[in-house]
Amino acid sequence: MSENATVLDRFLRYVRIDTQSDPFSETCPSTSKQMNLGKLLVGELQELGLSDAHMDEHGYVYATLESNVDRPVPVICFCSHMDTSPDCSGTDVRPLVHRNYQGGAIVLPDDTNQVIRPEDHPELAGKIGHDIITASGTTLLGADNKAGIAAIMDAVSQFVRHPEWEHGRLRILFTPDEEIGRGVDKVDMQKLAADFGYTVDGERVGSLEDETFSADGATLTVHGVSAHPGFGLGKLVNAIKLAAEILDALPKDRLSPETTSGREGFIHPVHMTGNAEKAVVQFILRDFTRQGLAAHADLLRDVCASVMKRHPKGSFELEVKEQYRNMKEVLDRHPEVADYAEQAIQKAGLTPHRSSIRGGTDGSRLSFMGLPCPNIFAGEHAFHSRQEWCTVQDMEASSRTIVHLARIWAGHGR
Repeated sequence: MSENATVLDRFLRYVRIDTQSDPFSETCPSTSKQMNLGKLLVGELQELGLSDAHMDEHGYVYATLESNVDRPVPVICFCSHMDTSPDCSGTDVRPLVHRNYQGGAIVLPDDTNQVIRPEDHPELAGKIGHDIITASGTTLLGADNKAGIAAIMDAVSQFVRHPEWEHGRLRILFTPDEEIGRGVDKVDMQKLAADFGYTVDGERVGSLEDETFSADGATLTVHGVSAHPGFGLGKLVNAIKLAAEILDALPKDRLSPETTSGREGFIHPVHMTGNAEKAVVQFILRDFTRQGLAAHADLLRDVCASVMKRHPKGSFELEVKEQYRNMKEVLDRHPEVADYAEQAIQKAGLTPHRSSIRGGTDGSRLSFMGLPCPNIFAGEHAFHSRQEWCTVQDMEASSRTIVHLARIWAGHGR
């Protein structure tokens, strides 16, 4: 692809490649098809002169744009993920560009029941005159996170075309399997060798997210007593029913995704398997503080114990494992990382919106792996759905922000 390719050219090329990850796979990457995009990106980066661009055996793409200044400047990493969500098909994506949007609903032609309505997507009100990109109605689009990839690649291309723009050493990182929580499992931090980083995976244009949930996963195993159902009187203890009773005993008006907002956390069952003898329920626990997270685990354990008191022949185990922690714990020690991002957003002609994420990013874990890493916008909307959309102008704004951010770091040096 030519170095003069636009952010739209790049984006349309990327979304046509199916990169859906698989939470039930034990390989890394979880699906080999993610490496198809990785190979393409390596080729494009090498064409832009980033000669060290390569993909490792785990599907991670690394590349370096060397510094063009003769003073010490922190090494900055820009990161986006290549996979798309398992929640919606990413096979045979047919991207459509709706030029010069003038308001109203957008009907997706391959399934006319899929309608992007302004009342359901209030961000559309600010996109009059934009070129909106959607899928055709049968798949997701993949703006999450190929909009971020396109913005990073476009920024690299701009630096190549404008050698007079000062920047320090920039490290590019494209990861697999972010959508299934494994995005940085195999990152080689020593090879990456960056001082600070930014994931480019946010929604609202101008957004800067420097705080995430803290997250744990919990596995509840319920043991019943199996018996022939025809002779189960006084013997059979059905583990599925015990698990259902535990779920029913959880709070119904609080502590769930459907009843919380803002800084409220939750306990969320996400998967259940089982039979009469044993049932297993997977939960995700979320809160902005470690104390809140621990309280959710204690509540879940107390509910389980209370239910099982009524069924003394049954038993349970609850295993809680750390997933990621609130990046703000790290970023508060390096305030310049988010402050410079705000400045870059302003220089790109936008209003910064600093906020918290009711979720996590690769940056959550990268921050605790030694790379302080807030999240900046890519312009993706309605992700994980067939109504996913983004705009060309928002991706261009993301690319401008990345360019300004690198130049701001170069201006401050060490």
